Amino acid sequence: MGLPLVRALIRSLRPHQWVKNVLVFGGLAFTGRWYHATSGAGASALLNFADIGRAAAAFVIFCMLSSAGYLVNDLHDIEEDRAHPQKRTRPIASGLVPLRLAWAVAIALFVVALGWSAFLSQGDTYLFGVTALAYALLTNAYSFELKRFVIIDVLCIGVLFVLRAIAGCYVIPEPPSPWIVVCTLFGALFIALCKRRAELVATVSDETGETRSVLAKYHAIDSYPAGLLDQMIMMSGTATIMTYAIYTFVRPAEIGASEEQTGLMFTIPFVVYGVFRYLYLVHKWDIGQKPERLFRDRAMILNLLAWAAVVLFVTRGRSL
Repeated sequence: MGLPLVRALIRSLRPHQWVKNVLVFGGLAFTGRWYHATSGAGASALLNFADIGRAAAAFVIFCMLSSAGYLVNDLHDIEEDRAHPQKRTRPIASGLVPLRLAWAVAIALFVVALGWSAFLSQGDTYLFGVTALAYALLTNAYSFELKRFVIIDVLCIGVLFVLRAIAGCYVIPEPPSPWIVVCTLFGALFIALCKRRAELVATVSDETGETRSVLAKYHAIDSYPAGLLDQMIMMSGTATIMTYAIYTFVRPAEIGASEEQTGLMFTIPFVVYGVFRYLYLVHKWDIGQKPERLFRDRAMILNLLAWAAVVLFVTRGRSL
């Protein structure tokens, strides 16, 4: 296996998409399980390396599952990709990666990831393995059929993000809050709908040579009415902010936190800014088609870092 083939295979795994799997660390952060505080005369605090290690393992497992899913998707759509002006340069569609090799790597990744998740799913963490299996099944169902149905396609994307979030809770183990599940779903829908909107705009530009100002003249392109997409984006963005705000108020009570540990509400402004900033970037810089470009925006990076710092600071004092 030569170096060009290795590089092409790595590209097919889409490592730039692994950032989505950082969501599995959410359960660790919001419950304070990353930090082990003891009480009494000899009170001390230290990192909870056991749970951090389990969350890190979950991250690697979901990276493997997502990469396997991308390989299967590219193999299934190979003929369509070869006819697409941009996607035809993908390693599998262009022939840089042999089909047998791609299938072998995809199967190997699924087997290793699901086997590892089963190993971690012992005792109270058995639901982690169930969640990983559900993620693998839904990923393949999406690639083979579900992505062709209007609205169901974006709902599937939302559920895949939810599975990442609850997997990060189950692996610790910690029961996921219903509010964070709903918030994750709406947040993922917001991003997925913005992506569909960007694809719609690109379709208009490619086929007619018109600018975005004429988008409203088109009633339906690729099954999605432009006006309906904008309404869906508005609703999902609003719901993301509202459900996150509710979560920050109810979560401390769910985990039995003290009054000093109810400061999650101070992270709400960061979420509001993040949603608005993302929508701004979608309209001004057209990052919707590739949400990973979000991490090239300095303001968004600073906002995410500040949000994470406040979350970790607020949850640091929980006694385990």
